[in-house]
Amino acid sequence: MAPALVTGTAHADSPQADAGAAAAPVRLDYPLNGTTHLAGPGSDLTLGPGTLKTSADLTTGELTAETRLPDAPGSFKALGIPVTVTTEFIEEEPTTGTLDLKTGAVATTSHLTLRLKNLKVAGIPTPVGPRCKTRTPAVIDLESEEGFNVFSGGKLSGTYTIPTFEHCLLATPVINSMVPGEGNTLTLTLGKAAQPPAAAAR
Repeated sequence: MAPALVTGTAHADSPQADAGAAAAPVRLDYPLNGTTHLAGPGSDLTLGPGTLKTSADLTTGELTAETRLPDAPGSFKALGIPVTVTTEFIEEEPTTGTLDLKTGAVATTSHLTLRLKNLKVAGIPTPVGPRCKTRTPAVIDLESEEGFNVFSGGKLSGTYTIPTFEHCLLATPVINSMVPGEGNTLTLTLGKAAQPPAAAAR
């Protein structure tokens, strides 16, 4: 996947706070974990462990990011019948966002396609084909929570709408009766940031 999300603020004790270094984008990589609650089926998916690769311009406050996450298995009950399915989050374009250079608050927008696979109903494999995914990407807006720090990490959270699915074979109407809709939540927890070797060497 990738839910893609960001970070960042300049601190007085950071090298980037120096006037001579402020113009260069800062590259930071974060270990990433999270959860998303799917309101339709009432299912929680565990996300990660993954990585978040960010680039922040500490002059303009502009951010871009790339998120890499493994597939997320999940389970729920439909009419009392156990259902399991694996969700892949596909990042369709880099996450963009802004950071407040005074407060360090972050706001980001990601465009993620949800792909479903390995669907089982009552333990019985149910074919969905290789292209079972949302018709359009989900637009996910996240904001940093209190205590977020560009170097030590923290939490980003928000809500999003899941679009309808297509190309899921005979399971398409069943999936669309349960999964798409509003009120889904996403929380990402970023660990301590590290500069990639190439960036650290500069």
